[in-house]
Amino acid sequence: MAESRWSRIVVAGIITGAVMVAVSDRGGEDAPPARAQVVPSRIDIPSLGIKAPLMKLGVTDGEVELPPYEKPEVAGWVKDTAVPGDRGAAVILGHVDTKSDPAVFYELRKMRAGQAIEVVRSDGRVAQYRVDSIEQVDKDSFPADRVYLEDGLRLITCGGKFDWDRNEYDDNVIVYATLVEPADSRA
Repeated sequence: MAESRWSRIVVAGIITGAVMVAVSDRGGEDAPPARAQVVPSRIDIPSLGIKAPLMKLGVTDGEVELPPYEKPEVAGWVKDTAVPGDRGAAVILGHVDTKSDPAVFYELRKMRAGQAIEVVRSDGRVAQYRVDSIEQVDKDSFPADRVYLEDGLRLITCGGKFDWDRNEYDDNVIVYATLVEPADSRA
């Protein structure tokens, strides 16, 4: 995944989403401190055979951090989005490939509506999602509002044709999933 162009698109969505969530969810009260400490630790996608560790990704110098290319098996949760299992948009990014090998979300484009995704959290709870849809969009038409403002889990990777002149993929593959079992309902 090319970092600069992709990051600019994603950072605009994160900022918009973070502001909207903060304004709509606060209602004058701060979230309990324990909730802020919970993070997602692993994503499981049984239909693709994926059990991948998750790392926290932030925004540095105005750009969204990406998982390191040296760790192609790791995906990353954008920490300025909702914790999977909680209300809001939760966003997880992963590379499609490296210079020589497939990466964690290489098969993401093969997901289908109705398939399951589970996200294991640091509090031991598991958030279960059902895939609603998958789309491949040109990076210049990235649907930031749908990704960052609507409730649910979003998995994002690169896709489409690789542009050798720009050294990046032309598109993003986005999986949209709905929470079917909140993390707080499982022990």
